[in-house]
Amino acid sequence: MLPRFARAQLRRSAPLSSPFHPTRLAVAAALAGLLSTTVLAAEPEAAPATAETKEAEAPAVNSAMDGSVFLDVLAAEMEAQNGDLGEAFGRMLVTARRTRDEGLFQRAVELAAQARAGDKALAAVKLWRSALPDSPSALRTQLQLLVALDKPGELSEPIRTLVEREPVMDRPGTIASLPRFLSSIPDKRRTLAVTEQALSPFANTAPTRTAVHTALGRMALAADQPDVALSRARRALAEEPSAPGPALLALELMPKDAAAEALVQGYLARDDALPPVRLAYARALDQQQRIGEAAVQLREVVAKQPDQAAAWLSLGAYMVDLREPDEAIRALDQFLNLTRNLAQASDKADKDGDEGDDKHDLQGMIELAYLLQSQAQEQRGDVRAAGQWLDKIEPSRVDMSTLTRRASLMARAGQLAQARALVREAPARDQPDARTRLLAEAQVLRDQRHWAEAYELLLGGLRQEPEDTTLMYELAMVADRLNRFDDMEALLRRVITLKPDDHHAHNALGYSLADRNIRLEEALGLVQKAAALAPHDPFIVDSLGWVEYRLGHRDEAIKLLRRSHQARPHVEVAAHLGELLWVTGQREEALRIWREGRAREADNDVLQETLTRLKVKL
Repeated sequence: MLPRFARAQLRRSAPLSSPFHPTRLAVAAALAGLLSTTVLAAEPEAAPATAETKEAEAPAVNSAMDGSVFLDVLAAEMEAQNGDLGEAFGRMLVTARRTRDEGLFQRAVELAAQARAGDKALAAVKLWRSALPDSPSALRTQLQLLVALDKPGELSEPIRTLVEREPVMDRPGTIASLPRFLSSIPDKRRTLAVTEQALSPFANTAPTRTAVHTALGRMALAADQPDVALSRARRALAEEPSAPGPALLALELMPKDAAAEALVQGYLARDDALPPVRLAYARALDQQQRIGEAAVQLREVVAKQPDQAAAWLSLGAYMVDLREPDEAIRALDQFLNLTRNLAQASDKADKDGDEGDDKHDLQGMIELAYLLQSQAQEQRGDVRAAGQWLDKIEPSRVDMSTLTRRASLMARAGQLAQARALVREAPARDQPDARTRLLAEAQVLRDQRHWAEAYELLLGGLRQEPEDTTLMYELAMVADRLNRFDDMEALLRRVITLKPDDHHAHNALGYSLADRNIRLEEALGLVQKAAALAPHDPFIVDSLGWVEYRLGHRDEAIKLLRRSHQARPHVEVAAHLGELLWVTGQREEALRIWREGRAREADNDVLQETLTRLKVKL
């Protein structure tokens, strides 16, 4: 798992390899008819079968066709080849009913499907089941047809029979596969109701009840009934707390119902919780930008499974983003140690001519680790080591992100002009366009606090592309740094006009108003709109808390700021939470949070301004 910032039709005519292909069937029937009374000469004694040849040496089974059946089958196949699929289907079905031959029933269904006659195919499979009621092929074919033909009302009996015929211990797996199998049916609620009816005999007894509640919960979620799905997940976990299926269902429910997360956490609190569920939870937290909490889960994963290379890489990426470089470096070192053997095996496969996508994926992950190592070393102040990690990336593999990182190091060393030229002109394998290069150059200037130059650069880009909302937003952020608040507000309102669902623009404008302690009701409305568009974004939650603080709603503000800080302990969130704790008398906790923030980013403007204004020395 890598962080976000670092993701049924009716069958045609049978293929040549099918045992029901017309040519193959005719040849097989002819041989059976002509040789049925022939005594074949004995074959020489064969050598003992090896593991590779046992499957290929399965004994042949003679056909039961007599001459009359052979002629009927041959006539049907000739009609099919001549395009008369209706006659071919009828003749084949009559012959199948007369002989009760499974293969001929299957062929009749295929002919109907080939003719796009779904109702005839379904009628044939019903006759097939009537003639051969114990046939698993007939039952499964009927289920496939009912799904393909969008007939959920007829699914109950076949589903129930399918489960009943499975060995008891195999039934949970069959039940668990139903949501995906039935997912193509448009009427989700009808399908849910029919499946509930079909599975009712298995809903209250072991070992199927957990699988039933989980499957029905997943189908309820697909039917836009999250409350029903959550109830099913709760019941399943109450009956079998160690079952991973209901916990995974609760994970799927998290974006729609916050109460589902408690079920996931309850499962993960168990000693026997499966690591893949914890990884899935970390991924869900990442999708909500709660990387501080995601990192906690990844620490648990690598503690129990230290050979999980991708988990170490993700943990390293989180630690870089959280500005905890020492832990980032340890995690990334562990990733690179684990992948060294994989890289050697990949090189050997390349020499053997087996190069594939896996090698390129691994190479990309290793290059990402180098880039992250460079960022972590820069955070530690070791610019030389940061550059050495970038040097490990082959020149032909350098992309725009690598160029930008290199330019940042050059600018930090006083080579700003060369850094700007690098991002403007140097070749990159992802072939960035002029706009991408301009944004990268602006970022280099912003990192070095050259706000006026960044403003002019972005303004020039916007003049060339006056409707580009990304350029507008970036220019507004620089205008804010220059205290050009009227320009900032005009730009953000223009973004909102052009892109009403841009939560960043709503949040930025609302936060700016609150931070300047003006038009607070308008600020609240803007940030609430942003929260409706991106309810889990921790920076928006921080903005909400800051507006509530400015409005005098301190209890609500503390709750929101704590939530934001837990999800993503960014230094500016720490500055806000610390201030609110300080003014409400919780000064020891405020000092602790400020110190943690300073350890991450000592020169942060918001933190320094807060401490100066409150006359606090850490």
